[in-house]
Amino acid sequence: MSESGPAQPRRATPSFRELFTPKLVTILREGYGPAQFRADAVAGLTVAIVALPLSMAIAIASGASPAQGLYTAIVGGFLVSALGGSRFQIGGPAGAFIVLVAATVQAHGIDGLILATALSGLILAALGLLRLGTYIKFIPYPVTVGFTAGIAVIIFASQLRELLGLTLPGPEPGPLLEKLPALWQGLPSLDAATVVLSLATIATILGLKRLWPQVPGMLVAVAGTAAASALLGLPVETIGTRFGGIPGSLPLPALPELSVAKAVAVLPSALAFALLGSIESLLSAVVADGMTGRRHRSNCELLAQGVANVGSALFGGICVTGTIARTATNVRAGAHGPVAGILHAAFLLLFVLVAAPLASFIPLASLAGVLAVVAWNMVEKQAFATLLRASRGDAAVLLTTFGLTVFRDLTEAIVVGFALGSVLFIHRMSKTTAIESHTPFVPEDRADSANGGRRPYDEATATDPDIVVYRISGAFFFGAAASIGSVLDRIADSHRVLVVDFAAVPFLDSTAANTLEGLARKASQRGVRVLLAGTSAEVRRELVAHGIEPPRVTFARSIEEAVAEGRRSLAAPAGA
Repeated sequence: MSESGPAQPRRATPSFRELFTPKLVTILREGYGPAQFRADAVAGLTVAIVALPLSMAIAIASGASPAQGLYTAIVGGFLVSALGGSRFQIGGPAGAFIVLVAATVQAHGIDGLILATALSGLILAALGLLRLGTYIKFIPYPVTVGFTAGIAVIIFASQLRELLGLTLPGPEPGPLLEKLPALWQGLPSLDAATVVLSLATIATILGLKRLWPQVPGMLVAVAGTAAASALLGLPVETIGTRFGGIPGSLPLPALPELSVAKAVAVLPSALAFALLGSIESLLSAVVADGMTGRRHRSNCELLAQGVANVGSALFGGICVTGTIARTATNVRAGAHGPVAGILHAAFLLLFVLVAAPLASFIPLASLAGVLAVVAWNMVEKQAFATLLRASRGDAAVLLTTFGLTVFRDLTEAIVVGFALGSVLFIHRMSKTTAIESHTPFVPEDRADSANGGRRPYDEATATDPDIVVYRISGAFFFGAAASIGSVLDRIADSHRVLVVDFAAVPFLDSTAANTLEGLARKASQRGVRVLLAGTSAEVRRELVAHGIEPPRVTFARSIEEAVAEGRRSLAAPAGA
């Protein structure tokens, strides 16, 4: 990889203190006044309104109590925002953890879950301190899309009993292939009032999102169905009837029950929590970066996630991670920085202190309806369809990861998906080498006369402050996508035209294509023009399959043609 353009100052290696300074400190140093606080207060209240029903619903679906979900959002959300490496990250319980947490509760009880949460926090903190956060980004894109869709299926299946008000003769089975027949046998016990409340919740959320997206649909739906259930005296299960309500205060911090035997027993769960938590939190931070043009520090973020999980466990909470939907809501609500996340935790604490008794009236069917909508939104439907069309290899990785997540185990799905992605990369490398054996990956020296009709060097390319040329050499795949994407994003911040030379790229995979798609989308929002030069037919097909095509980007046959086109666009009148 190389860059052409104005000389870039050489970056000094950041110190440990610089890498692990929380973003909260950064924004306070930049200057923080009443205007910024007002923006953060509005965003924090907006996110708290979204997080309130979600935190309770996720905890109940995980086999914990609704109070534990709120404790997780309050303590974990505060620590993630106060110590994290992302300006906009919102921490709390996440739907992606429902499967793992429920399995841990079933195997080891609530005490085992709390201990596993604390141990996962220590593991996450160690990953951050050892600066291993960058390696989390090496997971192929089809794997993340596949396991996210698989988790969504499992979440929806886990809510069918509550959505329909079914009564089962025994405990509900966990595995999907055992769960569905048990639910089918319980279908005669379907409760009409529960079904009506479930459908009303879903319809309200979807209707408000379509007609009045600024209205907090989840809170309105849950509050409305709770009021209707109480006023009409509907015979449905509520938080009050199953859990006895929510305490009106936070519990005192306490260490989880600890023994060597217990720690060894829950260690696999703790490792799974840490693996999924690191992936989810860094994906959420990347989403926030894409929406704002800012950059998070992955290792600082992992350290904060670790501290947040230990803190959550001390207060009896469950796993904490960065939550993509709530983080995106935070950005859209106009947050300035981490103070919004801190205020979101404060607003949730205020609810617990003032209005906890009202939560007893919330029907469990309403919370199941909320999670049904969450499951639908979790599935990246467009990305799933694109990967199925892109290539047989990507489709195989996607479907394998999806299938293993649904029918086997999430950790196994990620490991197998990563291994398949690596095998696919090796296969593509060998195929490319066989087809283009005359083009070595490490080019040999050549005489100037062997360069054919090469044009004379144009020094203006290196001195033009508006145009930068970036050359990528070698395979552009999931192992290099994060680092190359970060560099390209940084370059695009300070120039009006970005030319990326693909002449020496034999192939790219779906992870790299997705990275470029995000770059092109952000560049378009900032008014930066992106031109791709020298793409082979195979590379161009992969790019177009992922939506990287005109007018978002412009293809050119050579760097010279791309630079000339970039200059013409700069010289053209605005709006031409």
